[in-house]
Amino acid sequence: MAAATAAAVPAATAAEEEARLLRLEEQAEHGGGGAWEYLCLARRLRARRPAHVLRVGLALLNDASARSRLASEQWTLYEQVAVAAMDCQRLDVAKDCTGVLSKQFPGSNRVARLDALLFEAKGEWAEAERAYAKILENNPFDQIVHKRKIAIAKAQGDMSLAVDYLNKYLELFMADHDAWRELAETYISLQMYKQAAFCYEELILAHPTIPLYHIAYAEVLYTMGGLENLQTAKKYYASTIQLTGGKNTRALFGVCLCTSAINQLTKGRNKEEEGSELQALAAEALLKNYKEHAPSKAPLISSMLKNMKLS
Repeated sequence: MAAATAAAVPAATAAEEEARLLRLEEQAEHGGGGAWEYLCLARRLRARRPAHVLRVGLALLNDASARSRLASEQWTLYEQVAVAAMDCQRLDVAKDCTGVLSKQFPGSNRVARLDALLFEAKGEWAEAERAYAKILENNPFDQIVHKRKIAIAKAQGDMSLAVDYLNKYLELFMADHDAWRELAETYISLQMYKQAAFCYEELILAHPTIPLYHIAYAEVLYTMGGLENLQTAKKYYASTIQLTGGKNTRALFGVCLCTSAINQLTKGRNKEEEGSELQALAAEALLKNYKEHAPSKAPLISSMLKNMKLS
C-alpha cells in the first residue's frame, strides 16, 4: 500500500506540472506575462512544444528590455529558441540565434553542437557528420554527439551504419539500457534476430524485473523458431505473466502459441505436467480476459484455442 502511494505521488506531481505548463503557455501567448517562467518550466519538463516555445521565446528576444533583465540567462534562451526554430523549420531564426551564441562563446562545444544540429535540420548530413567528428576530437566521450551520429544514420535509412554507431556507443556507455533496446529493435528491423536476442539478454541481466524486456526477448526467440528457442520463449512469456500479475494478454497469447508450436514439433511427445498446467491456465486466463473486456471476440478466441487443442 505504501509503495503504491509513493508511486502515485510523482504521477500526480507530473500531471500537475503539465497542467501548470499549459496554463502558463496560454497566459504567455496572450500577453498575460509569465513567459520566462513558462520557458523555464518547458526546459525542466523537457516538453517538446516547439511552436509555442518559438513564439514566446522570440517575443522575449525581440524585447530588448525584457532580454536585458535576463542577464546571463538570455544565452540559455537563445539556445532554447534555436532548437525550437529547427523543429519548426524556421532555419533563418535558428541561424541568427546560433550566430549570436558563436560570437558570445567562440570555440564552445555546446554551440558547435547547435551548428551541427542546424546542418541536420537542413539535411546537410555530410556537413553535420564532419561537425560532430570535430567535436569528438576534443571530447571523445560526448554522449549527445554519439547519439546524434546514430540519429543521422537512421535519418538517411542506413540501418547498418546505425548498428555500427550503436555498438561503438555501447562500448563507451554500456549501462545505457535505452541504447541496448534501440540496438535490439534495429537488429530486428534487419532480421538479425540472434543479435537482437543478445541485446535483450543484456537488458534482462541488468533489469530482471522489467516485463517489457522479458516479452520482447520471448518474441524474438519465438520468431527464430526451433524447439529450444520455443521452449525458452515459453519460459519468458511465463515470467512476463508473473511480473505483470497475469494481466499481460500478449504474454498469455505467447504461451499458447509456443505450446502449439512445440506440440507440432514434438508431435505431442514429452509433455511435461508443469507445462500442461501452464498452458491450461494461460488459455483459461486469456478467454476470461476477452469475456470481460471484449465479449464479442470471446467466441473467436475460444474457437482458436480449440483449434490449437488448448481447451
